[in-house]
Order: sequence, then C-alpha cells, then structure tokens
Amino acid sequence: MHNRKILVVGYGSLLSGYGLLAERRGGASRLVARDVIPISIHNARRGLAKPSSHGEYLAMDIEPVDRALPIRASSAAGDGGIGGLLLTFDRECAPLIARREEYDPDAFVRLIGIADRAGLPLGEFLMEIARGTNFDLLAYRIALRTMLDYTSPGYIFHPIEIDGGRIAIIAIGSGFDGSGDSKVVSRRQQYKMDRLLTLDQSIRTELPGFDRAGQIGYYAECVLGGLHGVDVDDLATQLDHKAEWARELAAHLGPIASGERERFLEATSIDAVQYGERFSRQRAASLLALLKLAGVV
Repeated sequence: MHNRKILVVGYGSLLSGYGLLAERRGGASRLVARDVIPISIHNARRGLAKPSSHGEYLAMDIEPVDRALPIRASSAAGDGGIGGLLLTFDRECAPLIARREEYDPDAFVRLIGIADRAGLPLGEFLMEIARGTNFDLLAYRIALRTMLDYTSPGYIFHPIEIDGGRIAIIAIGSGFDGSGDSKVVSRRQQYKMDRLLTLDQSIRTELPGFDRAGQIGYYAECVLGGLHGVDVDDLATQLDHKAEWARELAAHLGPIASGERERFLEATSIDAVQYGERFSRQRAASLLALLKLAGVV
C-alpha cells in the first residue's frame, strides 16, 4: 500500500502544538502527527481569507505569488520563502485531517483509495493532475471535481513538491474564482474575500457575527509556531504593537506560550533530542517584539 503515511504541509494553525491539538477549541479537530520537520515554502504568500468552519472568523489561506508556477517547498528551513512544517500522519488520520479542513471525510478517503489503485502515493497522484492543468488552481479543482464527483467550499487538497522528490499535500482555500463546481459556492466567494488580509484588516471587515476574540485566538495559534524557529516574520511584521488588537493578541499569546514546547512534542511525536536537532531557537526581530509585549521574553 502506497499511502500508509500522509504528508501534509502546515502553514497556519498547524504550526504550533497549541493549534495542532486544537486546545482553543477544547480538543475538537485535534491532530497528532507521527513526525515533523521545518520547511520553507516558496512562491507563496499567506494571509487571512477563508471563513473558518470552526467559528465566525477568517482562517489562513495561501496563494502563489506567480500564478503560472506551483507553490513548492524546501526542507532547508530559513532559505527564504515563508516558514511551514512538513507533518507526517498515519493513514488512519485521513478523516480527521479532512474534517479539520472542511473537506468531506468520505471523499478524502475515497481519493486516497483512487491513488492506491493507481499505484501512487497521494501527493504524486495529485501532482499528475496538477501538471495536466499547468498548475492552474481553478482548472485543477475542476479536474479533481470531475474525477471524484466532489469539491469543497472550504479547502481543497493540492500537491506541493518538497526538495528531494517528496510530494505532500497542502490545503488551499476553495478560491474566490471558484470551487471547481459552479453549483458549489466557495466560502471566499460567498464572503467576497478576493484577497489575503492582515489581522488588522480582518478585524475591520464586516463579517456577519464576526468573532473578534476567536480571530485573535486563531492568529495566536499561527504565530506561536515562531517559538520553534519557524519563520512567521511575514505574519509578525504586520503587527502594530501600539494598536489595541495587538495588545489583545499579546495578552492571548502570553498564557499559551507557556507549555507550548511540551504540546508541540506531543502533537508531533518527536522527542526532546529530535526537537533540538531540527528546530532553531532563533526568532525574527518582529516576533521577539511581540513576545516581549506578551511578557514571554
């Protein structure tokens, strides 16, 4: 069987142990990986855009800088790009991964089965589809919808190549330009999210029933990955430390930073020695300023 393990690239709330274990949501959508390494994601920018399925706020989305080229990643963390994690999950976690990303679990399990029958790991199978569409996001979603008879209004699983030949999957929001099925309105299209937003911009949106505390709590899950040396400078540099919402973020970040290392080890199944070998204690100046505001350093 080619798909005993599933490789997933995390770039948002999957960057921290707090986020992986879904502590803020009381453990709902909790994920525990079997391994992890830090990576750099290239030809990509991220921001808040995809209305969350877990509350009335915006979740992180990622888009290619050059839409004619694929998003890719390097295991040489810190060589440019934006920071992420390459997470290894057991196949049995497939329904949990799908549910967390607002993707039908049965459809995801069925997709893995199709890749099995094709004799390919899931990432390689999806990469063949992506290459056939010249990495056009909407064309890829249409092709996947045609094959699987399903698409999601939330996230769609796309392939992402890691140096060394490995191909993982990455959850990219069902786009403003379409979900791949004219009958399925994407969340971004539904809420008119035609661009990626900063935390400040998201708070100033007029989403119905917007949950300000939930938005700030979610963002804290993402930037908390910086405690492990993951490059979140693109997220931290957006912060105006004099703004009220920045102080709210710091107030939320301080308490959850305590115990984050232990949560991260639990959520990724690595030990302290592996953690020390793989993860850096270096932190960008922008993140250090936020941690200082939070009273962490």
